[in-house]
Amino acid sequence: GCKTRLGLALSMPLTELEREVARETGLPAGEVRSLYGIAARRRIEQRVLERGAREQERAVIVATGGIVNEEEAFNLLLAHCYTIWIKAQPEEHMARVVAQGDFRPMAGNAEAMDVLKRILAAREAMYRKADVVIDTSGETAGKFSEAARRRHGLSIRELNHLNASRS
Repeated sequence: GCKTRLGLALSMPLTELEREVARETGLPAGEVRSLYGIAARRRIEQRVLERGAREQERAVIVATGGIVNEEEAFNLLLAHCYTIWIKAQPEEHMARVVAQGDFRPMAGNAEAMDVLKRILAAREAMYRKADVVIDTSGETAGKFSEAARRRHGLSIRELNHLNASRS
């Protein structure tokens, strides 16, 4: 997807919090949610995020959109990371999530798109706290990553400078 390609374009290690939660627990992240609840899943995500911040000097950290609802985790990202909101139209967002094999947004919910639109609208003010907003509407992942680097000056040197200023 777009986030993975951005990590590759920036030649930085990629940390996907969903994968790290799965690795930490030995269960798929979705099962962690189902078995232990969202609060437990978020606590594990927080632990993984804190460890990553300590252990990796530079990385692209892929977080789920719901991280903005977790004040401590989101503030950690804002304080120590150069943050990018990868924005998309709700229809594209839904299609990308489903293409990744996550059918939760659609599961038994005929109004899934309306729900998604309300969630995105409610989170928008938090998402806008990111250092950069990149609208990926209408763009493929391949076109997005290089275009993002060029459009927003996301060079390794500039990211290093920004990260150093936050330490």
